[in-house]
Amino acid sequence: MQLFITALDFVGTFVFALSGAVAAARRGLDLFGVLTLGIVAATTGGILRDVLIGAIPPASLMDWRYFGISLVAGLLTFFWVGVIDRVRRPVQLFDAAGLAVFAVSGAQKALAFGLEPPMAALLGMLTGIVGGMARDIMLNEIPTVLRAELYAVAALAGAGVVVIGELLRWPSTSTTVAGIVVCLALRLGSIYRGWHLPTVATSRSTQTHRDPK
Repeated sequence: MQLFITALDFVGTFVFALSGAVAAARRGLDLFGVLTLGIVAATTGGILRDVLIGAIPPASLMDWRYFGISLVAGLLTFFWVGVIDRVRRPVQLFDAAGLAVFAVSGAQKALAFGLEPPMAALLGMLTGIVGGMARDIMLNEIPTVLRAELYAVAALAGAGVVVIGELLRWPSTSTTVAGIVVCLALRLGSIYRGWHLPTVATSRSTQTHRDPK
């Protein structure tokens, strides 16, 4: 199980690093900026997860491969951003993949450390959303998770599938794949179909106020 979780972490690290690096490249940041955004997007969620479950020091600070994978993704983006950018909506697609993988791996690792199922699902959600939040904040954007799009809900649904599978004693590989599929389906539905949470209805006054002359 530990090997399986580590493999998922590596996959999530790579795709989240791509999302951060592509977003930085689109903003015209230099090589250092592209690499930094890639590392931040790829490692922040995992670091928070490990700190909260007591896996100290965090895996991404102990294992050089996390840092190396993030650097490779950043360099690929910097030198071949034109190729990567040909994919429609590349940042959102890479982000959706990273969200799904990290949400599932976060829930798996939380369960492995003995957390109760509801808390494991919540921690899986946090693992998935924090990296994207850090990336958006550093680029001075409103984080995607705070908009009406299905982002945190998608991560929670994917992590929830893993938790339910654990409670029902389903094979871990099957629940992992199912969790990734559920999260991806919801997130891609939000991107391509416009699925979103309800927003607060606001009324705008059409009257104009003029100062008396």
